[in-house]
Amino acid sequence: MTALTIRDVPESALAILKIRAAQAGKSLQAYTLDLLVATAASPTLAEITARAEAEASTTLTITDVREAIDDARAAR
Repeated sequence: MTALTIRDVPESALAILKIRAAQAGKSLQAYTLDLLVATAASPTLAEITARAEAEASTTLTITDVREAIDDARAAR
């Protein structure tokens, strides 16, 4: 496993992380590692959007849609 050093962490953020780690019964290292792993496992909004666009792409034209609507209306 690779080591990671984070510099210039604001004191206020560090204090909050230390409190949350203690409340979770974890060391600061274990707590922040869990945060990093969870963040990396969750897709970003851009990734979700890209997947949705890839799955929703179609070759239908407006004419195709209009014809399908007209056909459905005619079948009533």
